[in-house]
Amino acid sequence: MGLLDSVGALAASIIAAIIFLVFAILSMFVTVFIVDAAASIAGLNPSDGFVVLGAAIIAGAAIAAGGSGLALTDQP
Repeated sequence: MGLLDSVGALAASIIAAIIFLVFAILSMFVTVFIVDAAASIAGLNPSDGFVVLGAAIIAGAAIAAGGSGLALTDQP
């Protein structure tokens, strides 16, 4: 059963990676909308490149912060 368990674990990892990428892309779209709306509310008119850069920094930081506590071990 070792080979079957390994294939199952590989399939689960691939599915988890695909789901993670989908949620990362969705969070990027939402963050671009939020940054653009916030700039409009503030009366700013940044170029599209700066809006995407700001959204990428915010989305990347949120994804990294969300996953940073998952690998912690209990060490004395």
